[in-house]
Amino acid sequence: MKSRTANAVIECGTDKIHCRGRWTVDGLADVAARIDQLGGLTGRQITINAADVVALDTTGAWLLQRLRLRLESEGRQVQVQGLSAAFADLHRRVTELGVVEIPQTRKLGHLASVGHTAITGLEELYAFLSFFGEVMLRLGQVMLQPWRMRWRSILADLHASGVKALGIVGMLSFLMGVVFAYQGAVQLEVFGASIYIADLIGLTMTREMGPMLTAIIVAGRTGSAYTAQIGTMKVTEEVAAMRTIGIDPMDMLVIPKLLSLCIALPLLTVFADIAGVIGGMILAKAQLGLGFTPFLDRLQEAVSLRSFLIGVSKAPVFALIIVLVGCFQGFRVEGSAASVGQHTTRSVVQSIFLVIVADAQFSVIFSWLGI
Repeated sequence: MKSRTANAVIECGTDKIHCRGRWTVDGLADVAARIDQLGGLTGRQITINAADVVALDTTGAWLLQRLRLRLESEGRQVQVQGLSAAFADLHRRVTELGVVEIPQTRKLGHLASVGHTAITGLEELYAFLSFFGEVMLRLGQVMLQPWRMRWRSILADLHASGVKALGIVGMLSFLMGVVFAYQGAVQLEVFGASIYIADLIGLTMTREMGPMLTAIIVAGRTGSAYTAQIGTMKVTEEVAAMRTIGIDPMDMLVIPKLLSLCIALPLLTVFADIAGVIGGMILAKAQLGLGFTPFLDRLQEAVSLRSFLIGVSKAPVFALIIVLVGCFQGFRVEGSAASVGQHTTRSVVQSIFLVIVADAQFSVIFSWLGI
């Protein structure tokens, strides 16, 4: 009788069991089931011939050990022979450890999976709130003791997260202004209200799209960099080394990023507003024949200082979200480079999601306040 897996074979006679092939973890599922269903053995002395086993790992050695113990539990005398020196040494070590079960991952049912996901999410939320509280406490201490600020780190982060982001933020905001102007121009031209293209572009960019688009770009560009940097430092044990020599990673890695991005993001938002308006103005000139001077005159009437400040006031909140999520996910990295990639992806997704949720909350609050 034979039972074949991808690479392993087990054959049974009356007093002999012949094992051959590759006894490794990726090809032993059927052989494991076959061991539990062995039949036809009548001899009291059983020989397990493993001379034709060409590959053996710990899982394969576990199976041989379990097979031997199962036969011995039936009152038979069992002898394993034919293993090469290296395989025999591995089998001996497994035998000495007394391990006879193959580690298996239990597959959760649908209801259990929902519960597990919910519990994991609540645990992560609790950890995030704890991290948020610790950051706010440390930020308060730094504000009360300005000499503790790491100005060189703040300036370096300000350059990396602000100055170097001007290109991508400006280009995308300009194109977004062009898109809004093109879509609006088609409808406004039908009603002979082309001049109101300035209202559409100005209010859309300053109140909503300017700050939110900038925050999304920074979350993907800078927030992911925060996670990758801190995560890599955890993998290489640099964070542990900081604590060993008395440097608090929170002061070194989080607070400078928080302060620099809270400065950079409002400035990037203003830059995005300007770029978006310029894009819309150029398109209005090309599509509607509306001159720059009439456009700017109408823009001054449509966009009040309050509308402009409402958009800019969102930026520090978005910056806080991006830094907290990026650094939090970075500190949760464990073990390997694969974990860095997983948490970096999670950081970007969570940051963008929370930025959009926060923007929606701002819209509800401003509507409720009548502004």
